[in-house]
Amino acid sequence: MTDIKAVVRVEHPDIVLTGTVCHDSGSKVKSVSEAGTDPTSGKFFYRVDSSDLCRFEEGLRNDHTIGGFERVRETGDGKAIYSVEYTDEAEVLSPVVSTASGVILDMENEGGAWNLTVWMSERTGLAQFWDYARQNDVDIELLRVNEYASLGTTDAGLTDSQREALLVAVERGYFEEPRDATLSEVAADLDISQPAASGLLRRAIKRLVVSSLLDDSEKPTTEQPP
Repeated sequence: MTDIKAVVRVEHPDIVLTGTVCHDSGSKVKSVSEAGTDPTSGKFFYRVDSSDLCRFEEGLRNDHTIGGFERVRETGDGKAIYSVEYTDEAEVLSPVVSTASGVILDMENEGGAWNLTVWMSERTGLAQFWDYARQNDVDIELLRVNEYASLGTTDAGLTDSQREALLVAVERGYFEEPRDATLSEVAADLDISQPAASGLLRRAIKRLVVSSLLDDSEKPTTEQPP
């Protein structure tokens, strides 16, 4: 099996939050991974950095992809965490990636476009995602791709247990929106406790992101526990 980690730029007016970031053109929005989120809640979390949060919220109210929102926490200097609910008109790409046996590790806007860091269990998954984008008029551009024979033994640095946890979570639909499985169900399949499963997934996702986005000089040198 060949694992793929890629950074792609996608752009389409129906991608979630696109109307909002176009309205507040200076804002930066980044997805938040919530391991404990109720899979039936329909709420998704984003970190926002804006010089005018009132303008950002005005964009949310007029964004046809957003059905509701809440400012969960404000950290100061125009930074806040929001929970949002999607409408049926929203173009949500994570289920497409999940269907292709992949996971969106990170989502961040660049103006009105979005840079996605995706992990695929094999190269054909990336091709499947590409075909979907083309067929649905989503502009897509490959920015970076890394290919590994096995994530458990290469530069990505995943341990066998971390890799197994990721694969089980993908197969169970834990990364779907909304989720098809809870963290406790993933933990049961792995035969470990829920906190242990949460730790495995968080460390695995962090290692994938670090190996995908950082240069060697920027990568942490302290070894993490498995």
